[in-house]
Amino acid sequence: MKAAQINAYGGSDVVEINRNAPTPTASAGTILVEVHAAGVNPVDWKIREGYMQKMVPLQFPATLGGDFSGIVTEVGEGVSDFKTGDEVYGQAIVVGGGSGSFAEFVATKAKSAAQKPKSITHTEAAALPLAGVSALQALTEHINLSEGQKILIHGGAGGIGTMAIQLAKHLGASVATTATGDETSYVKELGADEVIDYKNQRFEDVVHDYDAVFDTVGGETYTRSFPVLKKGGVIVSMLEQPSAELMEKHGVKAIAQGTQVTTKHLSKLAELVDQGVMSVHIGKTFPLDQAGEALAYLQTGKALGKVVIEIK
Repeated sequence: MKAAQINAYGGSDVVEINRNAPTPTASAGTILVEVHAAGVNPVDWKIREGYMQKMVPLQFPATLGGDFSGIVTEVGEGVSDFKTGDEVYGQAIVVGGGSGSFAEFVATKAKSAAQKPKSITHTEAAALPLAGVSALQALTEHINLSEGQKILIHGGAGGIGTMAIQLAKHLGASVATTATGDETSYVKELGADEVIDYKNQRFEDVVHDYDAVFDTVGGETYTRSFPVLKKGGVIVSMLEQPSAELMEKHGVKAIAQGTQVTTKHLSKLAELVDQGVMSVHIGKTFPLDQAGEALAYLQTGKALGKVVIEIK
């Protein structure tokens, strides 16, 4: 099979297209999927560059990619939720025990996949797993966002931010988000009530007494977010660990989220998409032969919506 792989850590130049990569098989507890499309996430280029090599060193050659959508071709022993021919989507990142989704076939744990949303294409479904579940988990499980509350979402035009804005509006919250340039009209279309141009405004000068902050940016954006919250508020970050000092100073709760892409989360996400609550926004697509370019493009930060690799 064809797969986008690396044999060393580095920039986009280390990504190679292997046309004779061995096709994975479905072992116990896993499914084999013919991949139609694969979503691209920041974690993919971070793995390529070696950010996680101390925690999870790769065995080279390693196939990149995690998010996928496709059709089940083989079911491993002990798997009862899927059958051959099912249209599924999910997560199969190598550091999570999958075989990597930037390939014509992918093996993944059955508990990391679900039936794909019926109302969208494989290309759209491939954009959903990590970003969609990240938003769902943060807003409904960690923040418990409810009607009438106010939330600040950092990075509203990014993959996770796009999903979070839509979900927050569905939950009845008032949404402020940070964006700039072309992103401004994009996040307004998604439903943002207030857009803060982070290049020209300091968000902490604009919004106050918020119930929650969802941080997908990290760094000083995270630390500057604490004063935005009211006493008893909560901040969830995709990138930063909680600061006990800042929590105590501002009387708030801070949570570091490690997204769990599970069948339960994916099934709930598919339900929301099929109900029209959340729609997928594709910024740009690339063929598998240009997987290196897809990662490089995402890394520029210019993508509005998701970047997807179309494989079949």
